[in-house]
Amino acid sequence: MGSYILRRLLLVIPTLIGIMVVNFTLTQFVPGGPIEQIIAQMEGGGDVFEGISGAGAQSLESSSTSEYAGAEGLPADFIEQLEKEFGFDKPPLQRFLTMMGNYLMFDFGESYFRSVGVLELVWEKLPVSITLGLWSTLIAYVVSIPLGIRKAVRDGSTFDTWTSGAIIVAYAIPGFLFAILLLVLFAGGSYLQIFPLRGLTSDNFDQLSFFGKILDYLHHIALPVLATTISAFATLTLLTKNSFLDEIKKQYVTTAKAKGLKESSVLYGHVFRNAMLIVIAGFPSLFLGIFLTGSLIIETIFSLDGLGRLAFEAAVARDYPVVFGTLYFFGLIGLLVGILSDLMYVFVDPRIDFESRET
Repeated sequence: MGSYILRRLLLVIPTLIGIMVVNFTLTQFVPGGPIEQIIAQMEGGGDVFEGISGAGAQSLESSSTSEYAGAEGLPADFIEQLEKEFGFDKPPLQRFLTMMGNYLMFDFGESYFRSVGVLELVWEKLPVSITLGLWSTLIAYVVSIPLGIRKAVRDGSTFDTWTSGAIIVAYAIPGFLFAILLLVLFAGGSYLQIFPLRGLTSDNFDQLSFFGKILDYLHHIALPVLATTISAFATLTLLTKNSFLDEIKKQYVTTAKAKGLKESSVLYGHVFRNAMLIVIAGFPSLFLGIFLTGSLIIETIFSLDGLGRLAFEAAVARDYPVVFGTLYFFGLIGLLVGILSDLMYVFVDPRIDFESRET
């Protein structure tokens, strides 16, 4: 197993470099860089994309005589100073190599527009993303595993049919639409005002007791977590059900029943471990998926300042240190979690040997 882990770790480096190369190359062809953003704001355009789209004849004439749309009213030395400050006075290859050298030392630089370190920004947004990712994953497992087992045991029954219909309907409902429905019904929209509208905690959070802080935290996260989790039940429930059905039909189950073992002993003593292999081992990747791809719309609806909004705002503003820094950092985490998922398979079932499969 050691040599397999070593090979996987060595593959992390070229994979991560490939991810960065592709994304860095794409940004070289995307219009409206950070300098254009600053020029648009200083010229009163408000948004660089107005100049790019050619909203008027004047902007078209400006773009034909200058590298930056709308830069006619700014001194050339000021533009050069901006380029030097952002590093755009250097060739793309040199900028990429410098960036990767800094990233290897976990130096992700500062945001162009916030004058705050990238890691500091990420650390500031982590509580929201961890809240949505961890609680959504735990709730999905706590609900879906027992439900999937029950559906497998009563396969084809009325219970199985109705629960399948319910979770498929839940899966089909867009998360943002369900979030709006929750706000209207329970957060002071048109009916009840049971839950707060925004944030993870109340304004008087520091003055609350220990248990008061826990209740306040749970009170705030109830609706956004539910809106994030609603679509996760279907996949995990059906995966659990199908895994159990596959195992129940195998010969060792028939043999165990023939020996007189109770159905519960067969189900939880023999079937459970084999059937839950793929479900339990997938926990790290499922959590990381929800954690990194936290819904921007859910965060916006509930006024939560998480990584989803940070990534969106950085992409719109062309805040490249934030874009590439977070991409590198979370890309590295994603690759390491992939290795952790393989280790989970071995932990759940020691009979699995990845090394023997590669030979």
